[in-house]
This record gives sequence, C-alpha cells and structure tokens, in this order.
Amino acid sequence: VAALCVCDLLVARCDANCCCDPDCGAADFGLFTTCSVPVVTGDSQLCRQKAAVYSLDVEANPPQRIFQLIDQVNPSIFCIHATNYKQALYLKSPEIPTPENFDRLLDKFGGATFSAEPDSWNLDTDAQNPPDANETYRYEYGVPVQTEDAFLRLPSPVVSSWCSDANPAGFLVNQATKCIRSVSVEKCDSIQALSMLFYINSSILAVPKSSQMVNITVQSIAVQSLNGMRTLLNSSDVLRLPMVLDGLCINAVLGVNYHITHTDTGEIIEAAAAFVLGAISKEALSVEQSFEISFTQENTQPVPLSGNPGYVVGLPVRAGFRPQGYPFPAGFLVTSGIIQSSNKHSQLTILQSTSTQDCLAAQGARAPVLFGYNMISGCKLRITAAMKCQPLAQTLLDVLKGQSFPEYVASFGNSQAQDVLDWVPITQLHVSEQMISNTLQSSCQIPVSLGIEVKWAKYGSLVNPQARIVNVTATITTTTLKQLPSGRERIIPITSSVVFTDISSPAEPGYKAWPTINIKLPFDFFYPFV
Repeated sequence: VAALCVCDLLVARCDANCCCDPDCGAADFGLFTTCSVPVVTGDSQLCRQKAAVYSLDVEANPPQRIFQLIDQVNPSIFCIHATNYKQALYLKSPEIPTPENFDRLLDKFGGATFSAEPDSWNLDTDAQNPPDANETYRYEYGVPVQTEDAFLRLPSPVVSSWCSDANPAGFLVNQATKCIRSVSVEKCDSIQALSMLFYINSSILAVPKSSQMVNITVQSIAVQSLNGMRTLLNSSDVLRLPMVLDGLCINAVLGVNYHITHTDTGEIIEAAAAFVLGAISKEALSVEQSFEISFTQENTQPVPLSGNPGYVVGLPVRAGFRPQGYPFPAGFLVTSGIIQSSNKHSQLTILQSTSTQDCLAAQGARAPVLFGYNMISGCKLRITAAMKCQPLAQTLLDVLKGQSFPEYVASFGNSQAQDVLDWVPITQLHVSEQMISNTLQSSCQIPVSLGIEVKWAKYGSLVNPQARIVNVTATITTTTLKQLPSGRERIIPITSSVVFTDISSPAEPGYKAWPTINIKLPFDFFYPFV
C-alpha cells in the first residue's frame, strides 16, 4: 500500500495536495493545505490489512508530510478473512474451442448444469481442516435430491409439452408431471428415456455431499397394452429393456412413480420406483410419459396434506386426537403426538344432507369440512310420545358430531403428527351427558344444532401469506322438548354449519413483515450481483 497512490495523475510532476505522490518533495509539501487522500488501503472488504496514512504537520516551518504504515481492522461484521482464491482477483481468458478440446469442453459445459468451481482451490498451507469438515449435512425442504452423478431427474415440460430431463426432484416436494417424448420405433432400444435403467441406474446420496448411497429398487412393474389395459407383473426382479418386436417397441417406459422414505433428521434411507411399461406402434412419432414422486417419513403412514405450509382453499381441514389409552382403534396412525386417521371420517366433518332428510337415517353420513368454505347442512327429526329422552339426546349428539369428533385440528396444511404444538385444540361448548340425563319427566333437553367457527390468519411474508388456523370453536345448541301427548308427533329441524373467519390484522403503513438488522453494507458488497 505504500507504493499505491490514486491521486498521482501527472507524469513526472507533483500533483497538488497529493501527499503520496513520489514526485513531490519537501518544498512541494510546504505549499500543501491538506492531503487529498489521507488513507490508502487495498481491498476495503478485508477484515485486517495494512494502511498507509498521510497527514501534514502544519506547525512545522515549512509544513512537513507525515507518513505512517499501520494495521487497520475492518469494523464491519461482513468482511473477508483471507483471499485464498487468487484466480478471482484476475480476469481469466476463456478457453477457445478447438477440434482437439471440443469433446472435453462439451462434456463439462454441455449439460443442463455444470460446476463453476475451479479444479483446485489455492488454500493456505496451514488450513488442513476446512471449516465445514465436521459439519453434518442433511436434506432440507426443496433441496434437489442428489445422486452420485448429479441429481434425481423428474422429467417435466418446461417451455412446451416436450419432456426435459433437467428438472430436479426437490426433497419433500411431491410432484406429478406429464410430458411428450419424441420416439422412433426403429431406434427405441437406444433411446435412454424409454429404458428402466435410465431412472434407477444412479444411486441416491443418503445426505448431501456424502459417500453413503441408497440404491433405487424396483417396487413393481405394470404392463400396459395398446388399448390401455394394465397388468401387474408378479415379479419385478427382472429388468425389461425396450426392444423392437413385430414392428412394435415393447417394454418402453410410459410412467415412473418414485417413493422416497426418509428419517425425521432429513436422511434418505430407502428409494423405490414403480414402472408402467407399454408398447409403441411404428406409426407413433411421440409418446406421453407420466412421472410422480412422493416422500414418507419412516415408521409412519402417508397422510394427505392440505397445503404446504399454509392451507389451500378447498382442501379438508386436518384433524386428530390425543392418545389417552390403549388399544387404539383400527385404522389410526399412532405417533408420539397426535393420532390421525387415514379416513376422512376422523377429520373435521359435519352432518351430510341426504335426499330423505331423515336424521335417524342420515346417522353416519359425514361431509369433510373444506378450508375456506362456509357450509350448512341439516335434517329433520320426527319425534313421537313413545321416544325416551336420554337415548334420543345421545342419538342426536352422534348425528351432529359423528361417532368420533376430533379434539385437535392442524394449524397448517402440512403439520406433522409429532409436532403437538402445531395442532390447535377444539373448544367444545355443549351440554354434558350428565345434564342431558338429569331432565324433568315432563320436558327434555336435546341438541338441535352444531356450529363450528374456524378462525384463521395470514402468516409469514406479505408477498406470499400462508393460511394458518388459530382457533376452532364447536358450539352445541340445545332446546327444551316438552312431553308430547299420546298419539301426537312433532318435527324438529337439526342443522350443522361451518363458518371461516379471517382475523388477520391489516398491514399498517411502514409495516415490516420481518425484523431487520440496522447495518449499512458497502455499496459493492454483493458485486457482481445487484
């Protein structure tokens, strides 16, 4: 830095007030009024560096220049400790393609992706262990599932309907795609995308940047005829490769369904693929392929989500129970937290209207509560003098609430069963069984309506808010039924309703969605990015 001088503009002449100009002497310094460049440094983003400090001693006669070489510390929390990649400091001329190196450059840069990292990093000799040598890697949501050669491909249409193999499968991102592949029956045995090997020959990395591999096994093989009929093969151990037979391309891949099993720490432990193979006639110039991928955590059964993360309008409100004792009913998923059922009747449901409108006949008919949809349903109850109060009240309660009314609902569409804090308890306001049984002989308290209010709010960024349920209240309304004279009948309407209420607070002027750090970065900190 002592040899640097940004204000030295004139050749072999002293620049006015340029204290670092080597062409200036003591007589010139005596005429200076200030130093136009008092400090000269190298890279301002370095955490520690040498700095040349220039000043004038105006009390001396004549005034003299003072030069100091000091160690300067960058106060910013964003600084560069060492510039160990020297190639980044210079402009490297790109390699010009020639007939000799064309194939090598095509292999390196001709794919959908390529590594921009240099072949070797010029590290300090004393840095034997990189900072992340002992770091534990794991898959996170949306991160591409890595394989030994690149990533797990999930072909999809990009610009047009034609298949592109450059679409990576994201971790925990369930996808289903369809696209069109150009084929030639005469060459079908050489088209990689029609072969089973193309989709299972690369092992998956258990965690990113690891040497532990997970092989993709063949779960099942279904053969589809030209008229669309499918037959499931008994054995999936033998690979069926595409081949030309009697003018047909048989064993061509028409569909692939990946199923990935992972741990709760983000490690892939199992991968399987189900194939649909079919025949392609020689007149066909293209074929439609379908691809799908799903993820399941180990020791759990797949439960359909209603959003990721926030609820999607029109999807069911997920519900469940807290475990209270064993044994659990058949069909329930028992975890360390919420018990979920794989059927819709153990989700949040209401009475489903029937054509007969008979409450006793409608018992057991339930409709799922769909997020964002206000719903109302009902039936009619014919009461006679011979009916007993307590059995009637319990029957109506079962009609309104169902056989197993849930205790919790998921606050998000993707809330996991083991995350109990992600589940909202249902506040139930209704007459207890003891109060129903202690009725007078001349009158009876029976439930006539169930009203469910779901309060939700927008959560997260203002740009992409997510729907989150914050409160659920189920209110049972009862009425007094007086004793009917012998031979008389009475018809009572029974209703169920669901109301969704948005309680989000409106954004105020100047509102910030997330807290910020009051730090001013250098204007060129993110160079070359804006």
